[in-house]
Amino acid sequence: MKQLQKIERYATKNDVLRNILIFIYKSKLYHFIRSRIDELQVYKLLEQVKKGPIPKHIAIIMDGNRRFAKDVGLKPEAGHIFGRDKIEETLDWCMELGIKNLTLYAFSTENFNRKPEEVEELMNLCRRELQRASEDKRIHKNRIKINVIGHLESLPQDIQKAAKDLMEKTKDYNNYSLNIALAYGGREEILQAIRKIAEDVEKGEIKPEEITEEDFSKYLYTKDIPDPDLILRTSGEERISNFLLWQLAYSELYFSDVYWPAFQKKDFLKAISTYQQRKRRFGR
Repeated sequence: MKQLQKIERYATKNDVLRNILIFIYKSKLYHFIRSRIDELQVYKLLEQVKKGPIPKHIAIIMDGNRRFAKDVGLKPEAGHIFGRDKIEETLDWCMELGIKNLTLYAFSTENFNRKPEEVEELMNLCRRELQRASEDKRIHKNRIKINVIGHLESLPQDIQKAAKDLMEKTKDYNNYSLNIALAYGGREEILQAIRKIAEDVEKGEIKPEEITEEDFSKYLYTKDIPDPDLILRTSGEERISNFLLWQLAYSELYFSDVYWPAFQKKDFLKAISTYQQRKRRFGR
């Protein structure tokens, strides 16, 4: 692979070699060989990752759908559709490695500030995907519990109902959990928890001086979900964007420069490999 990269760099300075290289790149044989090399790299990385500590919970900020669509000349909604398909692949990767909990940042409270037509398109996508998940045989075969977390009351009534029906349908599943952050905001979650605690204090059900971190966690949207070991964000942005602010206290953070729809298995495995290296480095 390194030799090929050297040839590519040299060819850019030579017109004849550059034309030959372009011809090779367009050939079916080149794409076949390149895909086999990629498969081998993924296989080696997968075997390496399997030997290390596997995170119990990964949370992903799925960023870059619109920029991906723009780069390939498509409308923004097409980016969201490609992003949806990537969710199914990621769930497969998690199950292959035995990662029990996956949380996806699907729609933030700030997303309501986007253009009305884009918000409506995203809501339509939510409707379709909740229905698809409800009928997805893989969800039921693998006994994947679905949790939809966030300020659901701010969503259209039919989406609220679809989310609650899906959670009810999978509530007894315990092999894996897929947590979908919808109309979610970390600050809103903490404020809501404080309000509920204040109500319980007023009722005399809890004393302020007795409130522990464990008690506080029980008031969050994620009360039945373990804190994430690894938080991953795609698209090159290096910020948390109001996601799981309480829960990330001890999480490892990983930022990938790949847009979410273009995120590949090798990128996912690299994130876990980095997590494992940090665990070994700091003895955790």
